[in-house]
Amino acid sequence: MNSLPANEYTAPVIRTDFSNDQEWNAITALISRPTPEGFGANVMFLNDPAHRDLTTRQLMALVPENFGQSYLLVIDNVAVSWPDHPVLVVDLHHEPGRQFRAVPSAVQSVENNLSLWNMDFREFADSVDKDGVFRGF
Repeated sequence: MNSLPANEYTAPVIRTDFSNDQEWNAITALISRPTPEGFGANVMFLNDPAHRDLTTRQLMALVPENFGQSYLLVIDNVAVSWPDHPVLVVDLHHEPGRQFRAVPSAVQSVENNLSLWNMDFREFADSVDKDGVFRGF
């Protein structure tokens, strides 16, 4: 299997669940929508059937050495099936493999702050609700 594309300017949003194209489109539209303050998520959507049902460990193995991002965003079966579509966020840098989920409307904050190193992964991971989902500060 090919490595994930290396790009220091955009974070990958990787589709691993291919059960519902309508939900995929809805989630990507929510992530693409700027916040009321005008912030957008700098992401690239990877809609490749080769990623179907890959585990976090398998995805992490596809990360090239020159990847450019410290995390992955994953639209998996939980993101597709839960009503608020919590996207999986996986740390690649500080605590590789550590995870939390973020609602699509919070992905802009996560992406902006992690990509610019304004905040650490743990600050988001430690700020999730009781159900393990980050919904904002």
